[in-house]
Amino acid sequence: MNRRHFLRSALATSLALPFSVRAIEADNPYRKNIGIQLYTLRNQIREDLPGTIKAVAEAGYRQVEPYGFPDETARRLIEAARDNGMEANSSHFAWESVTNPEKKGAPEFKAILDQAKEAGLSHLVIPYLHADNRKTLDDYKRLADRCSAAAVAAKQVGVQLSYHNHNFEFQPLNDEGKTGYDVFIESFAPEMEFEIDVFWVKAGGVEPADLIRKLSNRVSQLHLKDLKAGIDLPEFGKLPDDAFQELGDGIIPMEPILEAAAEANVAHCHVEQDQSPDPIASIGQSMDHLRSL
Repeated sequence: MNRRHFLRSALATSLALPFSVRAIEADNPYRKNIGIQLYTLRNQIREDLPGTIKAVAEAGYRQVEPYGFPDETARRLIEAARDNGMEANSSHFAWESVTNPEKKGAPEFKAILDQAKEAGLSHLVIPYLHADNRKTLDDYKRLADRCSAAAVAAKQVGVQLSYHNHNFEFQPLNDEGKTGYDVFIESFAPEMEFEIDVFWVKAGGVEPADLIRKLSNRVSQLHLKDLKAGIDLPEFGKLPDDAFQELGDGIIPMEPILEAAAEANVAHCHVEQDQSPDPIASIGQSMDHLRSL
């Protein structure tokens, strides 16, 4: 989108909204401390990690959320972020230490917790589930029990464990329409929380702001990303690359989500765009949109 047209449209939309909706204050904690999930920039990181993290800081982001912790890349990302004046509070990590601990080669979760504390992280996030782990509601209950036990252990050392959704968790798995996410909501221990990805929630046919409010005080973080208009919803499978849009270019309004986040005591918000032909430009445009609210 043309930048001038983008900013003009955003301003017009903002002025048309009631004051209570558009009044995302200048000192709004999410906008002041907005993060970026660095998976967005995975290709650029492979080519030039220091230069990419510098570009993230120059775009105005105040914190980063790495992926793959505790691997060497994640450690370098944390160090580079802090060298550039950004925080690193949370990371996605080697999740099979929780979901498949008996699998050959799966790391020990306790060791990951020790390394997270050493790295100064306060949040760890399970980022995905393999298809074999999520075929039935019983599978989800088994996962919920494992996540809960891990979350209790994490809480004891001052780390918050959370689960990051995609769209498959919202697919009905029985005649009553019960979903895997329903099982998580019912079965997670109080110590286990949610990292809500608003794009995948919307793709699964659920309104993100409504879900955030429903899970008030159980949502640790949000992933902010936009969904292209014209996608049939709900959609439980893989989506085309161009379904992922910069904030403000799709069908998901961010103002109600940020308001719901404040009401639900969400700790951190991170921009993410899984696919983009120009990720550096994309994260800049998404930042512009947040600043225009």
